[in-house]
Parts: sequence; C-alpha cells; structure tokens
Amino acid sequence: MKMCAAAAAAVVVLLSLFSVGLSAPLTSCESLLKPITITREEILGRWMYIGGSSNIPGSRSVAHLMTSVWVDLSATSQENVLSLLQSQKIYGDCSSFLYNVTFQNSVMLIEEPFFLKEVYLPTECPDCLLAIEDIVSGTDNFRSLLLFSRSKSVPPAMIEMLKRQAVCLQMPSPIIMKTDEEPCRDDITPEEGLDTLNKLLESKMGLRVARVLDSLFDYFWN
Repeated sequence: MKMCAAAAAAVVVLLSLFSVGLSAPLTSCESLLKPITITREEILGRWMYIGGSSNIPGSRSVAHLMTSVWVDLSATSQENVLSLLQSQKIYGDCSSFLYNVTFQNSVMLIEEPFFLKEVYLPTECPDCLLAIEDIVSGTDNFRSLLLFSRSKSVPPAMIEMLKRQAVCLQMPSPIIMKTDEEPCRDDITPEEGLDTLNKLLESKMGLRVARVLDSLFDYFWN
C-alpha cells in the first residue's frame, strides 16, 4: 500500500496542476498548449483532482485504483513558498503528503531532491486548474498533464479539451476520476511527500515493474 501511495503522489504530485480557466474556443495545438498567467492568490485553496495523463511509471496503474484525490495550497511566511497538502484515497484507504513548493512568475518549482517545473495551460471552465509538469530525476525525464477543479466535476467540453491537449503532447489518453466518491478527511497525519516520491523515482527496478503494471491495467480496464 505504501508503493501505491507513493505512486499516487507521482500522479498528482506535487502538484502538477494548475491554470485559471479561459472561455474562448481553442482548437490548435499552439493555442491549447500556450502557457497562461496565474497569480499566487488564484492558485491558493483546495482543488479536486479530475483526471490527467502521465508517463511516470506506475501512474496509470494507480490512477485506475484511486477513487479520490485533492490538494490544498496555502501561503507560508515566505512570499514565494507555498505549502502543499495532498490527500488520496485508494480503495477506501486514505493517505496524505505535505511538502513545500516554490511559486513565482506563474511557475511552480521543486529543485530538490528532484527537479519539477510546472506551467499552467488554458481551460474551458472558470474554476478549473490545468498544468503541464516536467520532472527530472537523475537521467530520467517524465511529463504529466493534470486537471483539477474547485468542484468534483467539470463540463464535458473540458474533458474533450483535455483529451485534445494530451494528443498535442503525444501523451496517453487521460484517465478521468469517478466523481461520486467521498474525499478523504483533513485530519490524517501527513507524511513527508518529496522524500516518498523521490524514493519511487530512484527505484529503477520498481519503475520497470510499474511500466508492466501500467500496460496490464490499461489493457484490462479498457
């Protein structure tokens, strides 16, 4: 279960997350993937994970098993540092992670123990957040496209837009969460999230096994 929880952190991580919604129709890959500006005030608060795509090994397996995920971003005493609390439920079992991230000039960064850069993309709903996230761990490079919302669900048009963005990025088809699951409570004692995720990313054998599991889950789920 710890491996599942760690992989869950990879899915959502750290937040691969956010973008303020735009209502204008967007069709071309250039416009769909053009980064937008988002302020510190706009990104603060709680966001429900809606769905996304990632090539982090194990992420698709865990995405099929997860039933609820939320993240909560809050200010710290440092202007450019935010505290991120992430909670996920896997078949009724809840776990949570806590870590700090740097947020400045519409970019979220983690520099240690691995590198993560997150920029924000257009959406079609005003309460949605979307990000493309690049992670570097040693010689490995990963990418995630993740959608969040203030509410448990988003309009169908947003899901279709997310799928088009995944195609533009040549990423696997997004996995969308079910929206009827009760989220985890706030009173779970969180683990240190970055160390947990880093151990997963550095496990070469674990990554190979995770890739096989991803293929099996996608085959049987579809």
